[in-house]
Amino acid sequence: MIEIKDKQNCCGCTACTAICPKGCIEMKEDMEGFLYPVVDQRNCVNCGVCEKVCPILNCKDKKTFGQKAYIVQNKDEKVLQESTAGGAFTAIAEYVIKRGGVVFGVELNKDLVAHHIYVDTIGELKRFRNSKYVQSSVGGGMLHTVKSFLEQGKTVCFSGTPCQIEGLKCYLKKDYENLITVDVVCRAVPSPLIFRKYVEFQEQKLADKIKTVRFRDKYYGYKYSTMNIITDRNHGNYHQGVESDPWLRAFFSNICDRPSCHNCRFRNQYRVSDFTIWDCFHVGRFSKELDNDKGATRVLVHTDKGRKIFEHIKKNFAFVEVTPEEAVAGAKEMQESVKADERRQAFFEDANRISGEELFQKYFPSTFRVKAEHCIRLACYRLGIYSVAKKLYVRLTHKY
Repeated sequence: MIEIKDKQNCCGCTACTAICPKGCIEMKEDMEGFLYPVVDQRNCVNCGVCEKVCPILNCKDKKTFGQKAYIVQNKDEKVLQESTAGGAFTAIAEYVIKRGGVVFGVELNKDLVAHHIYVDTIGELKRFRNSKYVQSSVGGGMLHTVKSFLEQGKTVCFSGTPCQIEGLKCYLKKDYENLITVDVVCRAVPSPLIFRKYVEFQEQKLADKIKTVRFRDKYYGYKYSTMNIITDRNHGNYHQGVESDPWLRAFFSNICDRPSCHNCRFRNQYRVSDFTIWDCFHVGRFSKELDNDKGATRVLVHTDKGRKIFEHIKKNFAFVEVTPEEAVAGAKEMQESVKADERRQAFFEDANRISGEELFQKYFPSTFRVKAEHCIRLACYRLGIYSVAKKLYVRLTHKY
């Protein structure tokens, strides 16, 4: 029987919930807003299958193998503008749908909840574009749906964080030739509870209901991507960067991450997915042509299946091939777990007793320094020197 004694030992993948033959495991939200499995012991028969599919309990050392690596930029300008980086995932997903397949990914629904869904038309892929900086709810039923499509012979593309891909693979128990998996290099997954607090805070501040948000908008270009909030009245006219937006500041401070992210078992170069994709802010190191501030994606291809697919879709990209070692160089999030902010416990205690406005003003106040940095970034952008200034900053501070 699955029992979570240490919350660092659960990533919330829902494999245990999906596999339970008695349906007696339910994912329930804790005081931090994260979902964990809870067993109804009255119906549990102690078969142990839930423990056997847990990707953390059954984590294995990864073997090295040959890989291919590319820096890509989608040639479709609309897709590129709507994507977080270079639009790599859309090209992979279109390949699947054109062959009668289905694509699973994360959307932010009308209630501003991140959850996994599937689509089967190219037009619907827009729902997956742009990063969601909050943990998505997979749900055991979604894993059942993946397996059902696979058993029917449909081509399935499933995208998610590395732990979600590992959870899916453990649940399926075998490889399927018609399954294509794409993981994103993940810094950490923040709390849905804290995101709800952020929405509450911003709706009060903006005096309007939020229709949707874009966590990485390219209004000021790729290298100064910003949080974009869209309401009925503001027409999307909210663009704040990592230096000034309260949610981005909280996320990048590591104050509201899932505990398992601080001891992630799946951070390594060699993964069980077919593709690993992530940002390439330093694209100028590899290609001057792609260094146009429109976005670029690093793509690491792990399998023969992935290599064959890339050969089919490469016509959709402007791209350069690099060595796997060049691709992963400097990508700390691929190898190292983030360290929790020392204020984390107090932050969550406060989140359960005070309003969103009080919470963010206490921990991430809009100080003179915050406002000044925002003004400096905007000035650099408007003068056309943002990229140069950022490169100089990185060189001097060794920080991105």
